[in-house]
Amino acid sequence: MQEPLRVVVAEDEALIRMDVVATLQEAGYEVVGEAGDGEEAVRLAIELVPDLMIMDIKMPKLDGISAAEKISELKIPVVLVTAFSQADLVKRAADAGAMAYVTKPFKPSDLLPAIQIA
Repeated sequence: MQEPLRVVVAEDEALIRMDVVATLQEAGYEVVGEAGDGEEAVRLAIELVPDLMIMDIKMPKLDGISAAEKISELKIPVVLVTAFSQADLVKRAADAGAMAYVTKPFKPSDLLPAIQIA
């Protein structure tokens, strides 16, 4: 039997973070860490070396795009989630090494394919 993917979720809004965690767990992923800001996300990426990071773009201390740049150096795939879908943000996310991009609000049917792409 294949081990479930180990995921860290970084989202500053606790309710959204809980929803993402629940969606992932229901789909069979193992959530190994949760972060409320970009600096904590980078720290958890270094400490836990997950198979995947799911991060909000707009977070305190260090935004998700800047965090994704640091995390991509560790060769950990990143899926960015945001309420904003402006073309310049999408380009910045791709330049930062994000493998996929999902806009909020989203349904599990939106998030799970993005994870599979990453």
